This record gives sequence, structure tokens and C-alpha cells, in this order.
Amino acid sequence: MAKERAPRNRTITLTEDEKTVYGKKLYVPAVADRSACASMLQTEPASPAVERICLDSILNKTVNADLFNILDRLPSDFADLLVLDPPYNLDKNFGGLKFAKKNDDAYLLYLRSWFPRILHVLKPTGSVYICGDWKSTFCLYEIMRENVIIRNRIVWQREKGRGANANWKNSSEDIWFGTISDEYYFNLDSVKQKRRVLAPYRENGKPKDWEETEEGNFRLTCPGNFWDDISVPYWSMPENTDHPTQKPEKLIAKLMLASCPAGGIVVDPFLGSGTTSVVAKKLGRNYIGIEMNREYCCWAEKRLAMAETDRNIQGYSDGVFWERNSLRSSRTGR
Repeated sequence: MAKERAPRNRTITLTEDEKTVYGKKLYVPAVADRSACASMLQTEPASPAVERICLDSILNKTVNADLFNILDRLPSDFADLLVLDPPYNLDKNFGGLKFAKKNDDAYLLYLRSWFPRILHVLKPTGSVYICGDWKSTFCLYEIMRENVIIRNRIVWQREKGRGANANWKNSSEDIWFGTISDEYYFNLDSVKQKRRVLAPYRENGKPKDWEETEEGNFRLTCPGNFWDDISVPYWSMPENTDHPTQKPEKLIAKLMLASCPAGGIVVDPFLGSGTTSVVAKKLGRNYIGIEMNREYCCWAEKRLAMAETDRNIQGYSDGVFWERNSLRSSRTGR
């Protein structure tokens, strides 16, 4: 039974006809895909048991498959960025596909079953980000430490979360950043944040490291590893879906602009409702998204179709990220 929604609710939904239309756009690997590129086989022969999937056949596609079924068949050394948002160590229902909470040791074994193997898609200069909450962050650190060079841990203050009578409200998540080598892409200027200047400092009567405008005083600041300017998608946002753990486009945009060059390739093997692919399309990157839930894949395709005519990312405008609510006030004069 369909949910009854308020008139102003902008949550993306699918009709049965749309499920058929967008379902036809999905790449669904055969159990034994024999269409691998000849050129790829010449440079990287596949074993008789593992036939590589051709990069051209999945580039800028939504792949409807269980990651474990195609993990070793993905091409190697082609991606600039991996964005990983695996199931957190929680009991969660993803549209009928359920993930069961485990103890730390079992969750770490789960990560070890696929994380080292997915890294083969990255170029030697590639980067990887993996998301989790405070309960799983120890395991994320361990799996990163074992396989890549850890560069940083980003703390995202998402605010949304249930309160607790005898504990602190869980209102943040961690994103671990790592690279394959010491040679990697990172574009600092592309992810600077525009903040209001509350105590403007002048030198010889002129603004010092800030800009005076009709809308107010602003400064471009270097990005830190504590992010308090990003909202969880909710019902009035045009990017919102019914996915239970959807990441905001603004968050993924920061990761992508920093660590994937224009025209590069980003891979998300836990695509969910499609945010990584949609942001890649909006920002001029190539993408491969893998998701086992067919309806989620169709959500992704609908969002990609919407991105054909709407390239906006809430909170990102004029080439900079604005702190929360400042973009709106600057345009309305408040």
C-alpha cells in the first residue's frame, strides 16, 4: 500500500510504468558474462573461472547485482575514486533485504570479505572513502589500516537522530579517507567553504582575507574534517527518497570534487538510491553504481534522468560550498 504524503512532500517515488521504463536501463550481469572486451583480455587475461566484465558495458550505468557475485569480475586499475557506504553494523531492512547486526569481530570479517578485493578497481593514484557510525568506526579503521594509507577521518554532524534518556544522542557519522599510494589527487580549492564573517578584520582599512558584498561579509575557508553544514535528506528536498540511510548529495559532492578529477571515474558498490551516480553526473564525472535492490536501482535511474535538466546540488553554488542557511539568506537579503 502506497504511503499517503503531504501535498508539499517532494520525495521521489516510482509508478509501475516507471519501474518498467527505468528497469530497462539497468545493466544486469549474466551468471557467466562472455561479453568481455577483447582489448582488456589481451592486457589482463581472465582465468577460466573469472571472466572480466567490459568497462564500456558498465560505465555510466546502474548495475543491478549482488556485489559478491561480480566483485572479482570487475575490471582493474580504472577508477579514480571509491565511495563506500556499506550496511552499518545495525539491524536494518533495505527494501526487504535485511542486514543483521553482528559483534565487532564478525562485522570486521564481513568487511574483510570484500574490502581488499574491491580495491583492485582503483588506479595506483586512487582514493577511497568509507562511511560508518561510532559503533563500526573501529572496524572501519582496522580494514583501512590493513589495506590502504589512512589520510584522515571526517566527522559528519548529521543532527538527525533519536534522542536517548540515558545516553548522548547519536547525531554524527564517520567517513574514513585513504589512498592507495602517496601519489594521489586532491583538489583543495574545489571544496572550500563560504562562511559568514562575524568579526571582520581590516588591514589599512581594507578587508583582510574576506570579501565585503551587498549580501554580507564572507570568507572562503579551507575544508576541515568536521562537517556541520550538511542536512540529511528529508521530505521537502527534491533529492529525497524512501531509502532508510540515504546520503546527501552535498556530502558526496565534497568527496568527489576533492578526490576525483573532472572526467574521472567514481565507483559506488553500495549505490542505494543512487546519490553517488547522480552527483557524478551533475559534476561531470563518470560513474559505476552497483546495487542489488532493483527498486533502488530504478530510483537511481529516475534521479539520473532528473539530473539531465537539473544539475543543482543543495548547498553548493557558484563553485563553493556554503555553510548551512547562508546561501538562502544571501539571496534574499536576510
